[in-house]
Amino acid sequence: MFLIPKKTKYKKYQKGSFQSKRTSFISLTYGLFGLKCLESFNITSSQIEAVRQNINRKIKRRGKIWINVFPDFPITSKPSEVRMGKGKGSVDYWVSKVSAGKIIFEVASPNDKLAYNALKSAANKLPVKTFIIKR
Repeated sequence: MFLIPKKTKYKKYQKGSFQSKRTSFISLTYGLFGLKCLESFNITSSQIEAVRQNINRKIKRRGKIWINVFPDFPITSKPSEVRMGKGKGSVDYWVSKVSAGKIIFEVASPNDKLAYNALKSAANKLPVKTFIIKR
């Protein structure tokens, strides 16, 4: 189940840059535990799915997961050994631009130790420094 948007205004976007700290999802909204990123980065749809599966395996059906990011930005690439020019490449994968301080995942579970361990193992799937916060 790869996360991709159903419809976008444009097929391809320019890269742009990261904005400063956002005000949305900087504190826990839904769950009791959250995975907060400490650096700005692009999280791909496959990374989101890997983290989601990892958390589901750990907490099983004893908790609930909230994902606060959605990959809505296309990353294009040209095939290898293709000459320069001839336009922009096709969409390769989708990312979500995450700024520092944003809470990416939230977990609620009746067992606090279980939720903490689930987020700790999920943090190993991400290529960025993260911090687990508690309400």
